[in-house]
Amino acid sequence: MKISINGREISQEEPPYIIAELSANHNGSIELAKKNIDAAKGCGVSAIKLQTYSADTMTINCNKKDFIVNGGPWSGSKLYDLYQIAGTPYEWHEELFAYAQNQNLTIFSTPFDESAVDLLEELDAPAYKIASFELTDLPLIKYIAQTKKPILMSTGMATFSEIEEAINTAYRHGCNQLLLFHCISSYPAPIDQANLLQINKLKEQFSVPIGLSDHTIGDVASIASVATGAVAIEKHFTLSRQNKGPDSEFSIEPSEMTNLVRRANEAWKAMGSELIVRPSSEDLNRAFRRSIYFVSDMKKGQKISSKDIRRIRPGFGLEPKYFDELIGKEVTEDVFYGDPVSWVKLDLNKEN
Repeated sequence: MKISINGREISQEEPPYIIAELSANHNGSIELAKKNIDAAKGCGVSAIKLQTYSADTMTINCNKKDFIVNGGPWSGSKLYDLYQIAGTPYEWHEELFAYAQNQNLTIFSTPFDESAVDLLEELDAPAYKIASFELTDLPLIKYIAQTKKPILMSTGMATFSEIEEAINTAYRHGCNQLLLFHCISSYPAPIDQANLLQINKLKEQFSVPIGLSDHTIGDVASIASVATGAVAIEKHFTLSRQNKGPDSEFSIEPSEMTNLVRRANEAWKAMGSELIVRPSSEDLNRAFRRSIYFVSDMKKGQKISSKDIRRIRPGFGLEPKYFDELIGKEVTEDVFYGDPVSWVKLDLNKEN
């Protein structure tokens, strides 16, 4: 399966599709959100992505312990309060979509409920992302699939059966372009738990292209994922971690994103082709492989002994595999020290 967003194909035949996740890194300022869009564009990313929710569409305003975050970067926060701070206001969306589009930068979002999908449909969002936490929200997946837009799904915390159920729900209700993102839902994710080998397992199991939603610190996992077959990379993006937004701790800055884009593209180029065809860059050095040369002056009709030829560099003579076959052959012309051995100089009709 191939997937295309705004005419950009996402596959192993194309450079990795790199998404800058704005998330909460606007810190409550639409102007800061626009500066993030400017910076992401300058880094060379393929797209910028928002998250579309409000505190009321995400949870309820409740003080019971179930609604208090225990552990991680948001430990002690009430869910409702956290989402009030982190959310991208619905009324910003039209302006931010237009701002990115005016820069020819693809913009789409992760909707967290049906009202968010409705808003994004009004803005003609070209694709939808399903967050790891919503992968089991099958009614939401059904609603998104009915738009018939490409769907990107993160798989953090999910079992194979849960992933399969989400995929099947999407297919049954109209989705025909789907990309899975291997994801570790830890913020930040420890590098030794990145489990990038799961990318190949997901591809084998579900026969869809696989990306990486990377929450590790730095870009090592993102770059390495390209070598394991990832066709897309999603990374949280901020102008500066010093801004201390809810997601800043595991976000990368513009210089780091620029480096990620460059290195991911280099990694993709390094992957090349699985066909055993030697690259043109080796052509000049083929001359320095070993081959068989005369190391004695010989007269026409003389028989070659092992002392008359050697396997040496360069590579303009016969291949070394013919060395034993040449012993006892007669030369059909005078040959000299340093001449390459070739079949035309030998009598091939006489047995050794």
